[in-house]
Formats: sequence, structure tokens, C-alpha cells
Amino acid sequence: MTLWHEYFEQHSRQRPNAPAFKDNGGTAWTYRELARACDDLRPHLTAAGLQPGDRVMVLCENCCAAVVALFAISQMGGVAVPVNARMQAAEVDRILAHSHPRVVLLTGAASPDAATHALRLGAQEISGEFGALAMATPVYPEISDCAKEKGGSDEDAGTQSPENLAVLLYTTGTTGDPKGVMLSHDNLTFGGGASARLRDMTAQDVVYGALPLSHVFGLASVLTASVMIGAEVRLEARFSAARFYQALRAGVTLVSAVPQMHALVIQYAKEQGLEQLGSPDLRYVSSGAAPLDPDCKRRAEAFYGVALQNGYGMTEATAGICATRNTIGDPDTSVGPALPGVSVRLDQNVPGAGDGLGEVCIRGRNVMLGYFRNPDATRAVLDAGGWLRSGDMGRLDAKGNLHIDGRAKELIIHGGFNVFPPEVETALNSHPQVIQSAVVGRPLDGDEQVIAFVQVAAEDHPDVEDLRSFVGQQLVGYKCPSQIILTKHLPAAPTGKILKHLLLAHFADRLV
Repeated sequence: MTLWHEYFEQHSRQRPNAPAFKDNGGTAWTYRELARACDDLRPHLTAAGLQPGDRVMVLCENCCAAVVALFAISQMGGVAVPVNARMQAAEVDRILAHSHPRVVLLTGAASPDAATHALRLGAQEISGEFGALAMATPVYPEISDCAKEKGGSDEDAGTQSPENLAVLLYTTGTTGDPKGVMLSHDNLTFGGGASARLRDMTAQDVVYGALPLSHVFGLASVLTASVMIGAEVRLEARFSAARFYQALRAGVTLVSAVPQMHALVIQYAKEQGLEQLGSPDLRYVSSGAAPLDPDCKRRAEAFYGVALQNGYGMTEATAGICATRNTIGDPDTSVGPALPGVSVRLDQNVPGAGDGLGEVCIRGRNVMLGYFRNPDATRAVLDAGGWLRSGDMGRLDAKGNLHIDGRAKELIIHGGFNVFPPEVETALNSHPQVIQSAVVGRPLDGDEQVIAFVQVAAEDHPDVEDLRSFVGQQLVGYKCPSQIILTKHLPAAPTGKILKHLLLAHFADRLV
């Protein structure tokens, strides 16, 4: 089995002068320089006491130093725990307490938030060929017998092959007990290889890297896929529609993003009086991590001038499960068939299922080892046959393409009828003055209201009643929003994905 880091080592020997990574802090490395940077960082980790199997938290935003940290940890047999530095202190502390890293590395030079965490954790600055990092060595109390009984010890981490563990990714929104998804070297290389083949990637590609490396989409589908094939990655610390637009016009050939990122860059171009990108280099654009509606697809293809490919994945399945390979203008808004080597089936014995609709279950080399120190949660989603329950509701069409109706846990039951938010969002997003939207359920008097939060431009937005009428012409009455809230901004994760679980609290003063 080829280990995750061995791909970039191979390129450093065979194509040493090929461009590897460039960040918006001005650092640009060839594959040889990447290897030298890793060589320079490893002694610092050795001095900190890192042993094979130890965890190392990498509290970062996208930059070359973060890439070196991830690969140097892997070279030493450690387990990287990438965490977005924009998380609040309480969120970071929960992950620290759960993962017990031997070392914490922070990219303070590229991230003001990482610098703040470094100060709080008493980290010391280190520098070298890898650039500048901060390093802390936390001290923890002994794990209690009670915690061990609940799966708190390393010995009961939930995997039969701990030596194969490469990274530990904590799922978005760890507001209670955090869930650490254990991904092996084989998970990452399978997922990265599948992404590279799907995109027909070559070593001449220039890949835009705004998706956070602390998220499986950025880690597997962007970083790993690019390194396996030897492409160049242009890293962006934080998504900006203006910088995204500029990068697309500066030689980028391949972009993976979430629907919200596509919507915002199109809106940015519109505000500049531009309707089309006009890049001669861009050849592949994909969307994932959130539902893609037909209107977003049409707008994106008209803007980019290439087909917008849709995909479906999750952290527990190393990002990739299904993806399309459509031509431009194809009206298909499915997430496509299962990737080669991945099996998908539907379980119709769950609430809200029936008439071809069921919970999506996945099996393949992309499926995680389990949840770290949480065997109960692992057993709840991963059966003895290797099938992973996704929590997503979907249906398969006659061509074998998967259509996602929505998250089972996001299902709204209004007046006794099932309402899946993506259907309502599709109707809202088809309005020409809507940038993007998010729909959630709000419990009220034994029922659930359908509440819509709609992002619009400050100077060009629809009237709420006009928008309500517009949606009412497309949806049956019980699916229409009980309330529509217009806003210039929606709370979003570093990936750009809307944080639906925060919406009701964030806009509490506007709910009626």
C-alpha cells in the first residue's frame, strides 16, 4: 500500500522542479522545495516527542506551511488532526480534549485566528524552510476509568489497523460531543485517485485551493488528488469572491467548490458589469458538499463557459461517493452514478422513505475506519458488512444516477406532509434576484414551520410578497415558506457552506 505522503516524495525525485504549491502569502514551492521543507520540520516534531501513532493538531488556514505540517506528520507515522483556525476557542478545546494531540502546530503567519490561538495555548514560534509556524505541547490529565469504559482510550479507538490511520477529521458543528472521523492512508489515496481520474487530471493542471484543508473536500479532492498526479495547487487562506474571480483569470484550469461559492463569484462578476468569465484555461468546474439546483447550474455554466459537474460525498466516505460527467447544457441535476469501486444502495425502512426514496448507504475503500474513541457512534452508522449509513435521503433513476432529496435529519414535517428543504431552496434560487437561500424547520405548536432565509444584493432585491408569490407558482401550498427572511449575508462555514443549524438563533429577532 502506498502511504499518503509517498506521492509527493516520488514527484520530488522524478520532477523536482515542477511547481507544487503557491499561497497568497507569496510562498511558492516546487516539489523539491516541498520535500526540503518537510525535512526541516521533522526534527522539531522529534524534539517535541512525537512518536508513530501520536496525534498532531494542525490549527490552520490554507497555506504552504499547513501542507508541510500535514505531510511531515505523515512521514513520521503520526496522525494529523487538521482543524480550521477560525473555530472558536471552545470548539478547539473540545477537539483538543477528545483527540489528545502530542503537539499542536499553528499557521499564525497566514491566519490571524491561528495567531490568537497560539497566544492562548502558549505556543512557541519555530521557523525554517517550511516558513513560520507556532508549536505547543499540551498537557492532559490521565483518562479516567469511566472514560475508558466509554471508548476513551487509544486501545479502543474503533479501528483494527491503527497503524494505517492517516488523519482525524472532526465533523462540522461539534457543539456537543465531537466526532473524529478516522481516515486511513488507503481512504485518502483511494479518494484522491478517484477524484483525479474523474477530472482527467494531469501534471499540467493548475488547481484552485480555496476549500479548507481542514475539510475533507479540500483535503481529499483537492490536495490529495493534486499531489497524486503532480499538479500545482494555488492555495487561498480564505474564500473571497474577488480573489476567486482573479484566480480564475490567471491560469487556473480546475476548480472544485460548493454551490455557495459559485453563486457569490457570479454575483461579484455581475456587480462588475460582467456576465461571463472568459478564461481560455479553465476546463473543469465541479460543485459538491451541498445540493445543486437547476438554476444555479444554468447560471454557472453560462458564466464559466464549461459544464458544471455535480458530486456527492461526506467526511465519513473520504469526500467522494458519486459524481457526474455531463456535457455543458445537460439538464441533469443528479449527483451522478457511484464512483468506480464504490457501491450505493437505498434503505427504505427509515422514516420519510417509500416510493423509491430511501436512506443512502455506501460501501467501498472510501468508507472511514470509524469514529475515534466512539465505538457506539461507529456501530450506529457502520455495519459488519462495511455499509455506511449516510443520513441522506435519495432515489436512483433508470440510468443509475443518484438524486439527493435532503438530509433525513433536516426533513420538515409540516401539516403531516414531508418537506425536504432542497426542493424549496431550488424554487427560491430560481428567482433572478436571489443569490442563495437556506430553508429549515421551526417547531411551533406541535407542527413545524417552513422558514426560508434568502441572501440578496443590497441594491437589487425582490419584495418578500413577490418572492412568496413566485415560489407559490412552483410549489404546493404546504411546501411554501411560512416566513421569508431577506438578508445580505448568511452564516457560513469556511467552505462557504451555509450553517443551517445557526440560522434560527442568528435571526431570532426577525422571526414571528
